[in-house]
Amino acid sequence: MHNLYLSILKNRDHLLFLFLFFFSLNLLLNNNSPNTFLVRAKFLDSFSFISSPSMWLKTVVQLEQETQFLREKNLQLTLQSDEIIRAYEENINLKKLLDYKNESKFDLVASKVLNMGSSSNLSSLTLNVGSEDGIVKNLPVIIPDGVIGKTIVVGKSSTLVQLITDVNYRASVRIFPSGSVGILRYLRDDICEVREVQKNAEIQLGDKVLTSGFSDIYPPNMKIGTVIEIQDEIGSFQKIVKVRISPNIGSLLNVFIIRGTYDE
Repeated sequence: MHNLYLSILKNRDHLLFLFLFFFSLNLLLNNNSPNTFLVRAKFLDSFSFISSPSMWLKTVVQLEQETQFLREKNLQLTLQSDEIIRAYEENINLKKLLDYKNESKFDLVASKVLNMGSSSNLSSLTLNVGSEDGIVKNLPVIIPDGVIGKTIVVGKSSTLVQLITDVNYRASVRIFPSGSVGILRYLRDDICEVREVQKNAEIQLGDKVLTSGFSDIYPPNMKIGTVIEIQDEIGSFQKIVKVRISPNIGSLLNVFIIRGTYDE
């Protein structure tokens, strides 16, 4: 009994605090006066703040999970969108090729690009057609936008094509409407130049450059490109004509080979 009394004396401040706390809490919760409502609201706000860390942590974890889900969903939608765009562009390209083939007077063999090759010796592509399809060496390879090269090596079911972008490529061309002729060779990017053009030739920017018909390979009047620059060759009676050819040759998926003979 004596020890209990000493313990009470020793902790009297704590006991008094607890008594007053619970007494005040009882008054606060059971008093319905307007002022008490305000104090009660403040108290509940404070109590909710004390108990909120666990709820806050749960909310952060949930938000992180939702954010990750949205990231994955966004990536999925982006990939699907890219696939749709590629399919749409491919369909447009295939329709363009089909229309070109139906309107062409040539015997065209449609072929798929299997591989692109580029080295210091040769800029080329490999096609999925060969001698079984009637393909031989030195046939024109074209797209609706113009000439892109010629066949140089023919296998049973595949063909190697020398591209117009190869540094050793040459073609006889004619510039319209002047009718001036020259020899075309590749420079860089999608730019070629035509040499051996007479200096007095009346050539303008935007003139069309077509195959001349002098070659045993290409029919006449096939599109090559457009004149973008004209230079007088110093110390010569000739001029140099810069030509922009069809862009994005390196991204071709389908091309045509002109098979057989053609009327000039």
